[in-house]
Amino acid sequence: MSSTPVIAAVVPCYNEELSVASVVRDLKAAVPDIVVYVYDNNSSDRTAEVAAAAGAIVRHETLRGKGNVVRRAFADVEADIYVMIDGDDTYEAAALPRMIDVLLEGPYDHILGVRTESKVEGTAYRPGHELGNKGFNWLVGNVFGAEVNDMLSGYRVMSRRFVKSFPALSREFEIETELTVHAMSVRAPQTEVAVGFKDRPEGSESKLRTYHDGFRILALIGQLIRHERPLFFYGVLGALLVVIGLIFGIPVVVEYFNTGLVPRLPTAVLAVAFGLFGALAWTVGLILDGVLKARREFSRLNYLLHSPPR
Repeated sequence: MSSTPVIAAVVPCYNEELSVASVVRDLKAAVPDIVVYVYDNNSSDRTAEVAAAAGAIVRHETLRGKGNVVRRAFADVEADIYVMIDGDDTYEAAALPRMIDVLLEGPYDHILGVRTESKVEGTAYRPGHELGNKGFNWLVGNVFGAEVNDMLSGYRVMSRRFVKSFPALSREFEIETELTVHAMSVRAPQTEVAVGFKDRPEGSESKLRTYHDGFRILALIGQLIRHERPLFFYGVLGALLVVIGLIFGIPVVVEYFNTGLVPRLPTAVLAVAFGLFGALAWTVGLILDGVLKARREFSRLNYLLHSPPR
């Protein structure tokens, strides 16, 4: 039995005819034994033909969205080490051997390719995207208690046990956020490697929509906080409800002690309702926190079913 790990690259593509051949060739030049899978996501150009001519194994995913592609690829592709890289030729493929070495030497389960600012220019990484990325990094790092410097990077190297334990529920560009939070959730050993980042080839057009994708990612982060940190989420919600109840209720209580009357009965009822809903939110948070611990134990056991990278 060979001790050489099987390395597979997953390249999601939608209308990347101008760049996908360069990505495939650069990956094969960086790691000669790599198997490159280009997943064509209903492209209207010659992406599939160009990728196949460059030496990639081309597969098709009809459900539109990067998350759908990654979910399909992670389910179908069998390998020891997985590489995820975009097909737009903006990431430095030459950094891949270093990322793989770091994964194996750790050993780690997740290597995040952090885009270096010195090589960022033009439309590849617009100021709005960079500002949003930094904001999301800060939010996720503080909520989940793990530092991350480029959570929206599409360049990652992962072990088999990380990939096969990843549920992949997202449909579009939120998949990077879900990958980052999954690594934090199962406490997978991970680190970051700086990689170069360049502008798209001339004539190639970015699929990112700053505000649309930003709001989708923000909504996903909110869902993940509710899902992965229920005690925090419902604790904050409960505290807000109780504070609102106190704002309505304190004047009513003061007036009752001064006059012995409750002339604003609807306000008093509203204050009590906010207080009860706040207490209910705390109770829900406690219950879901217990469910979360059981779910994380199951996820961790599923993660440990697979051998670490060697």
